[in-house]
Amino acid sequence: MTDVLHLTGPVLVDHTDAGTDVRDQAWVVGGRLTFERPTGDHDVTTLDGWVLPGFVDAHCHVGLDAHGAVDDATAEQQALQERQAGALLLRDAGSAADTRWIDDREDLPRIVRAGRHIARTRRYIRNYAHEIEPEDLVAYVRREARRGDGWVKLVGDWIDREVGDLTPCWPADALRAAIAAAHEEGARVTAHCFSEDSLPDLAEAGIDCVEHATGLTAQTTALFAERGIAVVPTLVNIATFPGIAAAAEAKFPVYAAHMRDLHARRYETVRSAVEAGIEVYVGTDAGGSLPHGLVGQEVAELVTAGLPPVQALSAATWAARRWLGRPGLGEGEEADLVVYPQDPRTDVGVLASPRAVVLRGRVVAAG
Repeated sequence: MTDVLHLTGPVLVDHTDAGTDVRDQAWVVGGRLTFERPTGDHDVTTLDGWVLPGFVDAHCHVGLDAHGAVDDATAEQQALQERQAGALLLRDAGSAADTRWIDDREDLPRIVRAGRHIARTRRYIRNYAHEIEPEDLVAYVRREARRGDGWVKLVGDWIDREVGDLTPCWPADALRAAIAAAHEEGARVTAHCFSEDSLPDLAEAGIDCVEHATGLTAQTTALFAERGIAVVPTLVNIATFPGIAAAAEAKFPVYAAHMRDLHARRYETVRSAVEAGIEVYVGTDAGGSLPHGLVGQEVAELVTAGLPPVQALSAATWAARRWLGRPGLGEGEEADLVVYPQDPRTDVGVLASPRAVVLRGRVVAAG
């Protein structure tokens, strides 16, 4: 007798500009999704509620904490925290730990890796990155492109202690050569960027995505939209800026004021980016100073910034999976999905309490 999950729906299969593709019900047979009622003798378990594809946390750091790489047991707990929240596809936007062993675990989320951060010498968090100078950037980008899963992560700006504020980390010519090298290797490039000044050179160099992007101006917003550069705002992380500013106030008052200003206009920055046509995706920046499992909070932050709930959901589900080239709720696809007791399109607050999380066709969490 075969075990079958019956999803009574509504099943929110996909969402595009044309609307939401909604099915009344679906089934999971042999770990895969089908919209055709199975025949034969089955042991059926029913899951009632609104069904979404498993969430994407497009910026997190499994294998990392505030001090650097963690052991496998800690990384496992981080992955399980993401799973509990329904985040079943993670883009690991830089980690000093080797987490390839997670790929062999059927009970843990899938990870798309960007390799290890690449930063300028003494211009990033200690123990996180390869810290190098511009003449070595191309070689390190090629190395991480070959080690990752189609992404490379640069640190685009950081506090320059001699200046007392955020400044760009890389010359424009080094960026052009490095991003071209990544593209030759078949990888896309993203970069950590808080400030205004780092963005024009990255855009002109052909970057594919920017993390945080709190420094977007009217000019760079238009440039990003024209070039098709995506943004992962990580608003739950940007909420920590006032604390960072307070800690830096005595020694770096200009930097502290800058961080407060970036924080104060964070929602306007994201709203303007979306209105300009920039693709925005959900990421939490979990794994450094933040805990894992915050994907629902980040969706809610995007709604606070002015996105319609269904667009904020798409930034964490349908659109995000397409962006990463991973399947959603398609016929015959592995069943990675989350079930909610109410319609999340009308209240994203329900994302905090999934009724069930199904990974590879197996119920791994139930509320």
